[in-house]
Amino acid sequence: MGIVGAGPAGIYAADLLTKDETLSACGTSVSIDILDKLPAPYGLVRYGVAPDHPRIKQIQGALHKILDKPQVTFYGNVEYGVDLKLEDLRRHYDAVVFSTGSDRDRPLDIPGVDLPGSHGAADFVFWYDSHPDVSPSWHVEGTSVAVIGAGNVAVDVARILAKSADDLLDTDITDNVYEGLRAKQITDVHVFARRGIAQCKATPMELRELDKQPGVEVIVYPEDFDMDEGSLRSCENSNQVKTNVKVLQNWAIRDPRGAERRLHLHFLHSPVEILGEGRVTGLRTERMELTGDGSVRGTGEHVDHEVQAVYRAIGYLGSPLADLPFDEERGVVPNSGGRVLDLDENHIDGVYATGWIKRGPVGLIGHTKGDALETITHLVADRGSFTPAPEPDPVAFQALLEERGVQYTTWEGWQRIEAREEELGAERGRKRLKLRSREEQTSIARQVQSGV
Repeated sequence: MGIVGAGPAGIYAADLLTKDETLSACGTSVSIDILDKLPAPYGLVRYGVAPDHPRIKQIQGALHKILDKPQVTFYGNVEYGVDLKLEDLRRHYDAVVFSTGSDRDRPLDIPGVDLPGSHGAADFVFWYDSHPDVSPSWHVEGTSVAVIGAGNVAVDVARILAKSADDLLDTDITDNVYEGLRAKQITDVHVFARRGIAQCKATPMELRELDKQPGVEVIVYPEDFDMDEGSLRSCENSNQVKTNVKVLQNWAIRDPRGAERRLHLHFLHSPVEILGEGRVTGLRTERMELTGDGSVRGTGEHVDHEVQAVYRAIGYLGSPLADLPFDEERGVVPNSGGRVLDLDENHIDGVYATGWIKRGPVGLIGHTKGDALETITHLVADRGSFTPAPEPDPVAFQALLEERGVQYTTWEGWQRIEAREEELGAERGRKRLKLRSREEQTSIARQVQSGV
């Protein structure tokens, strides 16, 4: 089996294949190759989780155990669509599972969105997480900035913008990220949510973390606290909604603390225009009102906010995959329960999807387990109809990569990268220091293959 994408979704899929009792009962020996375009595994756990979230990053320990299984082989630095096409994978694997995730920002169609100083959250997250394909330079401009969105990504971006760089020294951030954040002059971060407090999508844990930063005060405005019947029902039906509303209400009624930096949460504000000539100078929002069922509508009242940068965190989208149909609106590969569908909505033999490329960027990392279970259950049920791979020998696959000049990395190579990051951290008195450069990671990883 081949899996494209070494994030949690792909690794959980591999784990399920190694444990499947149906395959074991019929004596089927499962061999799984996991391919990723980056030299290192773990996907958004490594490059999408905020550096000050070590609890979430600990998921790497569980993923490590799966990749360490003898039935699983990791190939990093192998880019699907560039180094390999679908016909190559079908030649070497009986079935292929795509788990490439969502790696780009959902567009926001308002005037001024292309002004300098208007940023997609994905770009900023990849920068502070030292993604090797993102420029190491980022000028965090302005003293007052806006974040558009009310989910966990928006909350992460706002927290990093408000946080002192020194408070991140116990994380794995690279020197360029530390210096970029240390140079920022931000005093006010404004977060804008289109809907009300009961529709805030951030989890309670993420929300509470905003108020646990030294030198940062969270400000919530009582005039934003409208609750309609739909909002009240949401509170009754969801502990998460009830907790979020209570947290926000407590922040709204407390006395100001006079902190040096402020994080403002604005609800019922919909962005209509990013203002500026030549670069961002402000954000115009329309005041919204609840309609009774938890939805909102515009009031026609506009408010201008003076900001020097705007970070758009309204959702992620997956990217198209070579030789596969793609739903541009949802940013997913069309599928039925993980079975990838062609343009006539017929299952493409032996081709599957799991994770965000299957269902969109909804849910937390843990939700990908159930998602993978659905896909792998269908894959196992279909196994009798697979067209057998003509060249299943792993030696033949490696020969193909070498013939095409692919500088692929291996599981042993990743362990060399991991060890080097720990060494660098120890030299600085830190637990770990992430390697940013793709070239450096690849060089260290391939020393294993060259016998160094």
